[in-house]
Amino acid sequence: MGVPPVVKKRCAFIMIGNRGLGWYTVNSAYGDTIIMPCRLDVPHNLMFGKWKYEKPDGSPVFIAFRSSTKKSVQYDDVPEYKDRLSLSENYTLSISNARISDEKRFVCMLVTEDNVFEAPTTVKVFKQPSKPEIVSKAPFLETEQLKQLGDCISKDSYPDGNITWYRNGKVLQPLEGVVVIIFKKQMDPVTQLYTMTSSLEYKATKADIQMPFTCSVTYFGPSGQKTVHSEQAIFDIYYPTEQVTIQVLPSKNAIKEGDNITLKCLGNGNPPPEEFLFYLPGQPEGIRSSNTYTLTDVRRNATGDYKCSLIDKRSMIASTAITVHYLDLSLNPSGEVTKQIGDALPVSCTISASRNATVVWMKDNIRLRSSPSFSSLHYQDAGNYVCETALQEVEGLKKRESLTLIVEGKPQIKMTKKTDPSGLSKTIICHVEGFPKPAIQWTITGSGSVINQTEESPYINGRYYSKIIISPEENVTLTCTAENQLERTVNSLNVSAISIPEHDEADEISDENREKVNDQAKLIVGIVVGLLLAALVAGVVYWLYMKKSKTASKHVNKDLGNLEENKKLEENNHKTEA
Repeated sequence: MGVPPVVKKRCAFIMIGNRGLGWYTVNSAYGDTIIMPCRLDVPHNLMFGKWKYEKPDGSPVFIAFRSSTKKSVQYDDVPEYKDRLSLSENYTLSISNARISDEKRFVCMLVTEDNVFEAPTTVKVFKQPSKPEIVSKAPFLETEQLKQLGDCISKDSYPDGNITWYRNGKVLQPLEGVVVIIFKKQMDPVTQLYTMTSSLEYKATKADIQMPFTCSVTYFGPSGQKTVHSEQAIFDIYYPTEQVTIQVLPSKNAIKEGDNITLKCLGNGNPPPEEFLFYLPGQPEGIRSSNTYTLTDVRRNATGDYKCSLIDKRSMIASTAITVHYLDLSLNPSGEVTKQIGDALPVSCTISASRNATVVWMKDNIRLRSSPSFSSLHYQDAGNYVCETALQEVEGLKKRESLTLIVEGKPQIKMTKKTDPSGLSKTIICHVEGFPKPAIQWTITGSGSVINQTEESPYINGRYYSKIIISPEENVTLTCTAENQLERTVNSLNVSAISIPEHDEADEISDENREKVNDQAKLIVGIVVGLLLAALVAGVVYWLYMKKSKTASKHVNKDLGNLEENKKLEENNHKTEA
């Protein structure tokens, strides 16, 4: 008869052994149900079966009995197995809630009238330990110092296990003065479970920054050896300062007068130093402060070298050069300036700066191509001038000064007349120039009548005109009076009756047209100068060629002179006709 089938219950076990050798082992997890088959063929003349276990001294303790005829089961009064035993019909013994104390040698006995058969079974109980945990962790580690890193603890193991330490996944082996590992285990007298503790002393280096430490416990279970790892632990590594650096806020390339400067001194140690000595330009003694020192409203004389050092290691020092940028602008003249038309006015904008500065001139919010200079003032020169300068590399460093130029002049009058092509009316224009703007009044000489029906042009660059249209039946004299705060000017013009033809005077050239004429004149002058230079070269060649013929030269000069005189006479005739 073979081994009876195992009863299916909540349990975990592995049966190993060789019946031929007479030994058999059942492995069970702590708290599970231990199931032990009898492993004997039941004889036909069986009277009863019994289970016992052996004490360390070899004496038996009977725990269960079952009769083959009455099919009744009896359990002996053994306190540690009270209510934990179950004996099946095939004499398989089950022990619930496995304990460490259940590790014994149990024997199944089948008794007949003339014989006793025995089959021993050894029970092994295993308890998986708790996940290892690193406790009593050091708040920090210090380089070059052997220091307690922490304890790795794993509880409730059976049998006991081994603890291993790891640095960045690699096993830490004991090394004198660098790695010291102390292992100890303790058994609970009630549960007989082990608690393992491994203490690690470690000498850290800067290479241990952000390096993970772990530990693991290796133990034996029903299915063999297993390993459980702890969570990672990362330690703050303390190391001394080996170098100091100094920073300037804001950036030292953009510091200008009036700014606040903050010097920040840093040490590369951990924890970083909290106090430093700051050395200002020209001051041999350091100023003790936290890691920052602030200077407010700096001036250009604050330019220089700034240093900082550790309090206890003054030889460990850092320095930086700071330039406080500045920008000065002086405009002469400035403010409101009143000058007379035709006056000269030199203008200068002087710049003093820590580096090259850009200068821009504006007139009435329009950028000028060059700085203004007045050898003879005109009304159009009046306006608001601004000299503006800036350091492009230094944000916010700008200066500007303004000049409000007023050009004054007494009223100047010119009167013109023009007959309508139909001959039915005449237009009389009074051109006035002056500043402040002169007021214009028209009167008829003799009668003193004031003419109010006039038409005025816009006042631009100190000039404007007043125009009237009349149809006189007799000769009259019109008077134009212009007056401002400086002077009163009067001019008169005789106007013939519309039935009498007379010579008209051309209108005055406007400023805009005058500027165009001036530009054309400049262009013509440039062309003429170029032609003269070319003619000069040709003339030298021509002179050398004609040097031998004086007579021919005289005839040519005479002809040219006659031609010029004829041209002038012709021009004068054209003017007279006009």
